[in-house]
Amino acid sequence: MSAAVGSIHQDEILTGEAVALDVQPLGLMMRALGAVIDMVIGYAIIIVAFIALAASGVDASVFAILQISVIALVFVILPTAVETFTRGRSIGKLAVGGRIVRADGGTTGFRHAFIRSLIGVLEIYLTFGGLAFLVGAFTPRSQRLGDLVAGAYCERTRTPRVPEHTLILPPALTGWAQIADAGRLPVRLSRRITQFLTQSANLMPGARARIAQELATEAAQWVSPVPPVDPETFLCGVAVLRRDREARALDIQNERVDALLGSVR
Repeated sequence: MSAAVGSIHQDEILTGEAVALDVQPLGLMMRALGAVIDMVIGYAIIIVAFIALAASGVDASVFAILQISVIALVFVILPTAVETFTRGRSIGKLAVGGRIVRADGGTTGFRHAFIRSLIGVLEIYLTFGGLAFLVGAFTPRSQRLGDLVAGAYCERTRTPRVPEHTLILPPALTGWAQIADAGRLPVRLSRRITQFLTQSANLMPGARARIAQELATEAAQWVSPVPPVDPETFLCGVAVLRRDREARALDIQNERVDALLGSVR
């Protein structure tokens, strides 16, 4: 039995059904903002607790023990409990739209939260986030050291709204679309082309022309024949061709399923 092996990228997760899911890790700056919010809350709790302990007039030796207990409570125990019971969230992560998940996309548990909180004392609180930011800048999913050890990362929970944009086949490519073949076009390249076409109106003219030329040159290797039109018109034709092809394939699949269900009944 032969098995089809696909290319799984850094921002994709392979499920148990061998389906690659396109995930969106939270960006480094948003993670940093969420960490700052959590840090400010943690430091505020410690300051208030220390002031209360100082005002209570406890013995110096007892005061030192209570200080260590408060630090352990705020820096390790409290973050672990919050992330465990909220399934990877904290006040800072809620504010920036993030959630800690396992490397395979599953929900984190106590072990992941404890490891992250324990290492977070060093890379977040003792270095004021400097070590976490440095490590996150050199990892594909903006993971800090605690994430790497725990096998987790921060997933984006607020997906940006996709603007409505309907692609129409340019009239100059009507005849070309009848004979053209874009079936070998890689899926990720097709996504990049579609994203460019939906956002091209917001680009500067120079950048728009340069990106269109680069994408057209890359797509020309997978499309036959290549029409004698400008790069952006060519990209629009390729995107419409792929969209219509996928729509036809889906219709055929639905028809086969309906026919199968009809024969079973």
